[in-house]
Amino acid sequence: MPIAKYSLVALDCQDPPALAAFYADVLGGEFKQYDENWWDLYVPGGHRISFQRSPGHRPPEWPNAAGNSQQLHLDFDVPDLDVAEEQVLALGAKPLDTSDRQRSFRVYADPAGHPFCLCRE
Repeated sequence: MPIAKYSLVALDCQDPPALAAFYADVLGGEFKQYDENWWDLYVPGGHRISFQRSPGHRPPEWPNAAGNSQQLHLDFDVPDLDVAEEQVLALGAKPLDTSDRQRSFRVYADPAGHPFCLCRE
């Protein structure tokens, strides 16, 4: 019997409503303010991503020569990497590792600096 039931992923950031809006544009769904420091995005399929205000938030360094570059990253399946890349860049994502165009994934940072991958379905 499991110990726990999965609830959500929470991302620290300086501007929760802006980051919630970015992910709503990427994934669809609806975001709601829980309080002044916490916003929830309810995405299709019943999953939830939350955004917690952290005034001192610093994004992870990626890549990092020390080898501890990612504290967490999100993977999103897409039917067409080129089309999805164009769309997330237009929303404010930054490319981190996109040079290998033959690979089945590409790495980006969201507007707050959290890494995420677009992965070929």
